[in-house]
Order: sequence, then C-alpha cells, then structure tokens
Amino acid sequence: MGECVNSIQFAAGPGFQPPSTSDFNLPPAFGHSLYATKPIFLVFLSVILISAFFIASSRKAAVVPGKFQFAGEMIYGFVRNNIGEEIIGHDFMRFVPFLFTLFTFVITNNVFGIVPFLQFPAMSHVSFPYVLAIFSFIVFHWVGIKKQGLGKYLKGIAFMPGVPKAVYVLLTPIEIATFFLVRPLTLSLRLFANMFAGHLLLLVFITGGDYMLHDPHLFMKILSPFSFAFGIGMSFFEFMVQCLQAYIITLLTALFIAGALADEH
Repeated sequence: MGECVNSIQFAAGPGFQPPSTSDFNLPPAFGHSLYATKPIFLVFLSVILISAFFIASSRKAAVVPGKFQFAGEMIYGFVRNNIGEEIIGHDFMRFVPFLFTLFTFVITNNVFGIVPFLQFPAMSHVSFPYVLAIFSFIVFHWVGIKKQGLGKYLKGIAFMPGVPKAVYVLLTPIEIATFFLVRPLTLSLRLFANMFAGHLLLLVFITGGDYMLHDPHLFMKILSPFSFAFGIGMSFFEFMVQCLQAYIITLLTALFIAGALADEH
C-alpha cells in the first residue's frame, strides 16, 4: 500500500487518482531484473517462514505438546483429517504432503496482504496461481493414469459410462475441456481474482482516506477517519477470504485427486 500512497495526487493536483492494475506491477527492488520484485521476495520469504515454523514446532516434540507444537499439529491435522482423509479416503496419506504444502504456501502468501510493511498478497499476481494449478493438474492426472492406465483414463473422461451414444457428440468436448482446461483455470483464477479484488478494495479505502485527510476542505477531513476505519474493518474480512481461498484450492485439488482415483469419473 505504501507504493500507492506516495503516488496520490492531492487537492492541488488533478484530484484523487484511484488505485488500478498498475499498482500491482511493482518495480524491481534493485536493478532492472524482473526476478527482484516484491512478490518474488515474498514467495521466498513464505518458504523460509513456513519451513522455520514447522521445523521449530516439531524439533522438540513431546507427548503433551506446548503451544508452539500444538499450533503446528493443529494445522497439519486440519489438512490431514478434514481435507485429505475426508475427501480422498483410505489412500489419502500419500497425498497429504502435497496438500499440506499447497495449503500452507497459499495461506501464508495470502495473509501477507494484510501484514504491516509487507502488505501485498503474492497470489494477486496470476502467474503464481497458474503454477500452483499446473502442479495440481499434473498430480491428479498422473494419479488417474497410474491407477487406470492412459487409455482407460482418457476413455473414462471422453466417454462417460451409461450415457446414450448420441449425447457424446455434445458431452465429450465438454468433458475434455472440463478436465484439461476448465479445472486448472478455475483453480488459478478463483484464487487470483479474490486476492486481486480484495487488495484493490483495501487500497481504495486506505489511499482514499489519506487523500481526504490532506484535502483542504473540512468536510473531507471529517470523512477521512471513516474511510480508514472501513479499510481496517475490510482487512479483517479480507483475512477470512484469504484463509478461505487457501482452503478452497486445497479442497478442490483433493476432490480432483479423489475423482482420478475412482474407477469411474
């Protein structure tokens, strides 16, 4: 948000310049490399923080866990039991590491959007959700091919059992598009759109409040605290959305894996 506040035009200028997509294209932190931008650094920071947290919480594991160990076990148990076991079933354990990594990586990078001084959700750059969707795409198709064989797996997608042959003319293209195009796109775009829209909304209220605070008109100055207050309130709502989106992308991935493991899908 700090990058946007500095660019605000006050009353002496042409007026309030609302945040736009350009505010998400942050310049390199140093040099001219596209790999030295804030979102890239945040992704690396998330990996360091996640690794450090779970290594520290499990290093001195005890039968009666302390608060730190309990927090780590609670997150792991949530993914293991509420997503892996409930959705995939008896063969779920081999997929828990992937689901757990996906969940913690997404939620950490999402929450960065409301952390002071960081204040940017890396998943608001669509390239990151695209990469995560590709990983999920590879995993659930690999699972289906390994279990059923390539021919049977593709046949099950293109020609759904129990459907009149005439319907295949319409159904087969839809099913192929669903499995190979719609699923990865919905995984990525849902996450991206929510993080992008939420962060843009916060920018509107925070930068708008700052603009009104510096406006020469008393009425605008009086309104500025309400804009700041609404921005703070929206931050709590955004936190809920950030957690929910991490859960949804992990849940959908588990559902796709469970479908690939099924004899018929």
